Amino acid sequence: MPETVAELISILELEAVSESRFVGVDSGSSRQRVFGGKVLAQALMAGYRTVAPSRIAHSLGAYFLRGGIPGHPITYSVERTRDGGSFSARRVQASQGERVIFSMVASFHDLEPGLNHADAAPLDVPEPELCPPLSEVLGANSRRTVEAWGQEWGALDTRFASDPRVVYRAAQASQPHQQPDAALKVWVRTQSPLPADHRIHQAVLAYLSDLTLLAVSAVPHPVEFAGPGMMAASIDHSMWFHRPARADQWLLYDQVSPSASAGLGFSFGRLFSHGQLVASCAQEGLIRLTDPAALVR
Repeated sequence: MPETVAELISILELEAVSESRFVGVDSGSSRQRVFGGKVLAQALMAGYRTVAPSRIAHSLGAYFLRGGIPGHPITYSVERTRDGGSFSARRVQASQGERVIFSMVASFHDLEPGLNHADAAPLDVPEPELCPPLSEVLGANSRRTVEAWGQEWGALDTRFASDPRVVYRAAQASQPHQQPDAALKVWVRTQSPLPADHRIHQAVLAYLSDLTLLAVSAVPHPVEFAGPGMMAASIDHSMWFHRPARADQWLLYDQVSPSASAGLGFSFGRLFSHGQLVASCAQEGLIRLTDPAALVR
């Protein structure tokens, strides 16, 4: 995973091998597979390389088909599905060798005036400077160290805006049938400024949107997310970009999981910038218990 913003930007600079094929590098990871948010961000950048400069991505829908191999390049093939008067549609397929690992459709739109309304940002959320870093919270509540988490997400400044004890409060519940709400709030931005390029900011929004979203579906349960005895992986991811936003300024990521069943977790997320809703996303993923002992007793 990129440890610096410069490294994060570098993985978004795809190499063109033809007008519709691009290659992205992977910085490697201690994970068993490539981080899904990185593939999502690179695929969006590949789509952008084939549309008119005036068109802005407003939605995407993706499936993670196979786990990517860390440290190996990924080829993105773009199908120019349609170019209309104000919209362009693209289909992007990612592969490593003969292995197709990812598929995405995205729509791009010329900005235009229109009706305007939005949900209000959540109230009573602590300021980012008052919230503990993600690495400290996960280091205290998982088998990985603070330093390991810091290296994994080094390019991002991520703070828990919820009570850090929410990660394991279900394990401490005296009445197990009264599960805590499956919700989490996180502040996030890049560690340093990004170039003034809306494509990069949207790609980084896509990258960070995969950071904690699936984990929210495990919050009400006495289990360590993605720990020993649990298999976790993103399956699909949809995202809508409502308004321009800078990924190098504080974003409040408000996340909730309405359902988990049959080994699958489902979550919604909303990203707010300066109190304004700028993007929404939804994800379903595998949260399979492979060992009953994984439940925290």
